[in-house]
Amino acid sequence: MKVTEARSAYGAQIKQYQEQKNLLTARKQQLEKLAKHSVQDAVLYEKELSVIEQNYEKLEEKQNEYQEYLGRLAEFETAYANLLSTKQQGDAVAEAYEDIGKIMEVARRIMKGDIVPATDERKLMEYSNELYQAAKNIGELMRQKEREEHKSLWEEEEVQEEVQDPMEAAGEMEAPAGPAMETPAEVICDTEA
Repeated sequence: MKVTEARSAYGAQIKQYQEQKNLLTARKQQLEKLAKHSVQDAVLYEKELSVIEQNYEKLEEKQNEYQEYLGRLAEFETAYANLLSTKQQGDAVAEAYEDIGKIMEVARRIMKGDIVPATDERKLMEYSNELYQAAKNIGELMRQKEREEHKSLWEEEEVQEEVQDPMEAAGEMEAPAGPAMETPAEVICDTEA
């Protein structure tokens, strides 16, 4: 079961348990009002009130178990999303440093007086106009009779893969095993235990 599916399923279970607890609370209040009329009525409804109390506690215990699991599931989802986000940030930084390395290589080639593609010159100019101007000036001073012509450093760039939302990716992960799902009817009993 995926994290989003688990979150939805256990959330629905918690809602069912809360609805059943509300019904038990309403019945308990009704019986308590009836029991106030006489001692005979109190004895008559005592057994049912006891069963209602036991069932309420069972439902409360199971509902708390589900809520604790949802809390752990949220921590798991957030941790995984943070891991993906950190990886994406690391990849972006690595790519930025790679681009800076390419820009420095373009500047070095221009300073040598070599011919570089206009797209590479433009990237250098966009990165730092001052560095571009300095490289061009030094290149003019260093120009040789035979100038080497270079291909673009960016021509072989890979197609950027689409960045996935970390929380969305975490929601698609396989959820850690949770408590057995039981309906409220499976948890409560009709007679005194």
